[in-house]
Amino acid sequence: MNFVFISPAFPKNYYNFCDRLKRNGVNVLAIGDTPYNELDKNVKDSINEYYKVNSLENYDEVYRAVAFFAFKYGKIDYLESNNEYWLRQDAKLRTDFNINGAKTSDVISFTSKSDMKDFYIQAGVPVARYKFVTTFEEDLKFINEEVGFPVVVKPNVGVGAAATYKIKNEEELKKFHNSNIQVPYIMEEFITGNIISFDGVCDSNSNVVFCDNEIFPPSIMDIVNENLEVSYYVNKIVPDDIRKIGQKVLKAFNIKSRYFHLEFFRLTKAKKGLGKIGDIVALEVNMRPPGGFTPDMINFGQSVDTYQIWADVMCYDKIVNVKMDHPKYFCFYYGRRDRCNYKYSYEQIKEKYPFIQMHDRMSDILSGAMGNEFYIARFEFFEDMEKFKEMVSMKADE
Repeated sequence: MNFVFISPAFPKNYYNFCDRLKRNGVNVLAIGDTPYNELDKNVKDSINEYYKVNSLENYDEVYRAVAFFAFKYGKIDYLESNNEYWLRQDAKLRTDFNINGAKTSDVISFTSKSDMKDFYIQAGVPVARYKFVTTFEEDLKFINEEVGFPVVVKPNVGVGAAATYKIKNEEELKKFHNSNIQVPYIMEEFITGNIISFDGVCDSNSNVVFCDNEIFPPSIMDIVNENLEVSYYVNKIVPDDIRKIGQKVLKAFNIKSRYFHLEFFRLTKAKKGLGKIGDIVALEVNMRPPGGFTPDMINFGQSVDTYQIWADVMCYDKIVNVKMDHPKYFCFYYGRRDRCNYKYSYEQIKEKYPFIQMHDRMSDILSGAMGNEFYIARFEFFEDMEKFKEMVSMKADE
């Protein structure tokens, strides 16, 4: 099998996808913009050949790299980056080279925030009412007559919570319209609830072969826009309702052989037309792994290797090389901010919690949503996780 992997060096944990493919006997052909001699040894060891381009943004360059691999090795069986930023480019390359996987027409449905609502509805999941941002007068009419303040505005195509804003009144709406909007935006009603996700890997028939559940703070948008600290955790179990709904959503989108990250609200306040407290409402889909080091958190919490699970599904359409009957834990993430003065140092925290799984600096590109310095630890009991959060978040003057 010839597998082209885009950007194996970033994010820095993504070489693991290549490594597991290679362990399965796959010919891993990587394309990136980092000079080969600057690649980490783990990246070099995980691939069979590397093609360096000046910019992954330059489609012609990346196209020529794929063409070179196809000329040298024959038909390319799969091409993937597992990175939301490159999803549309990945799809165009698959279309142009007739490679297995989601083509350009498929990817539009799960990268456009307006289009994805239709598929949520097909799966029987309520969605927030919305409209495309047009004029101040028309947007204000939508707010006054249908949803009320506050509303959320976000790019129709975008990554994470980037350039996403909560508008609380008419003055803020005017300010937004005067901000020289460059891309299509959608405006939707504000929903009060906790953000939860259904993550995992599905096979070629859209059936879930592995899944997990994460619990996030109510507003990633506020974390990004206000430079707030961030914490979330991998749940010990997957609630039955989110498992059933998640499977229906994958079938509606006709997602095949992918790592997925589906986002929902669990209502903490009843909303007319959407549901009562505790009900699930659609947020958005991301047909790639969850961000940052979340795949590693899933590994720690579920005692598995999701990189290997993904590689097995790509190669065999089922899990072959991972045992699934290991103990499960809560796995917690806390992202500190450089602007804060914390009471306890890493050494002090490590002394009390010697089983910290990871501690590092987050790359600047991801720090807006993930914090500057992060801690990852796993716990058998929820109460112990809460105590850890209290210690790692405590400020020097508290």
